[in-house]
Amino acid sequence: MRVFNFSAGPAVLPEEVLREAAEDMLDWHGSGMSVMEMSHRGKEFGHILQHVFADLRELLAVPDNYKILLMQGGAIGENAIVPLNLLGKNNKVDFVETGSWSVKTIKETQRYGDVNVAASSLDREAKQGKYTYIPDRSTWKLRSDAAYLHLCGNETIDGVEYFDWPETGKVPLVVDMSSHILSRPLDISKFGLIYAGAQKNIGPAGLTIVIVRDDLLDQAHALCPSAFNYRIVADNDSMYNTPPTYGIYIAGLVFQWIRRQGGLAAIEANNIAKATALYDALDRSEFYVTHVRKECRSRMNVPFFLRDESLTDAFLLESRERGLVQLKGHKSVGGFRASIYNAMTLEGVEALVEFLHAFEKRYG
Repeated sequence: MRVFNFSAGPAVLPEEVLREAAEDMLDWHGSGMSVMEMSHRGKEFGHILQHVFADLRELLAVPDNYKILLMQGGAIGENAIVPLNLLGKNNKVDFVETGSWSVKTIKETQRYGDVNVAASSLDREAKQGKYTYIPDRSTWKLRSDAAYLHLCGNETIDGVEYFDWPETGKVPLVVDMSSHILSRPLDISKFGLIYAGAQKNIGPAGLTIVIVRDDLLDQAHALCPSAFNYRIVADNDSMYNTPPTYGIYIAGLVFQWIRRQGGLAAIEANNIAKATALYDALDRSEFYVTHVRKECRSRMNVPFFLRDESLTDAFLLESRERGLVQLKGHKSVGGFRASIYNAMTLEGVEALVEFLHAFEKRYG
């Protein structure tokens, strides 16, 4: 029996995608072999790759002056790959710090450039919820000559999400979208570069999506490895080295699944319904605690806590017995976290809400 999997990543995939992949496992479309066995330069995989590029470009309405790159290394890899590609001529980077992943990216970027934390929402005194909002833009101390401004679009650990994007003038906006890419429509033209690990809304771990504006392809540092140089990857259609072929194949099935749901507008409507149901249940209770301000609450990752923390183990045990798994909060913040990415069904969220009520009734 399949459970309701609230893991932050690798995360739940659409069941029909898994079934299609299972049917193709031994023989993809009469080829007599699995996608995992195919040459990445063969005509079979070339067909898969062509459709992946086309479907993603269509779903996100990616303009012609942007390249889509299929890479490896995840978002943590991009924490180094982005500055190595964009700081060859100017080493200044601005950041807005809104959570744990911002901190990790800042630390890595400091190895390569002159980092300015233009604003931070860190509450050093808080026991829980050290990042609970996005700093007001009037407080951001940005540099007009920075190579780029970096944001983490959705903080999976802290549950803070951007719903609109700053105007940055001539400074390119770079955003880590690992945990909310394809959860809603985007105006790609607002960004210089976005990147996303696939293991939350796209597919299995191992694939990284990069969407980069053409004019940023030739800014790489001389020491940037060839396999991670955006210009080289783009010029070789993401085939300079062997790409993560099976991850690309699963991503393609997910892109087709999103199209069958009605595209990103329909996906967003479903995500709003799920998030609203869960946050409403938490807000109506004094038994549970949430910290993130309502205007920037993540639709993808919902952290919450018990007022009586001694009940944490009981909550996790009893929820697991009901088939609600991976609800334990990140070790750095504790509590609980429900990740409700695209593939999490409304039925799953409703089952969690029902359990929240039942647990409170029993112990409250």
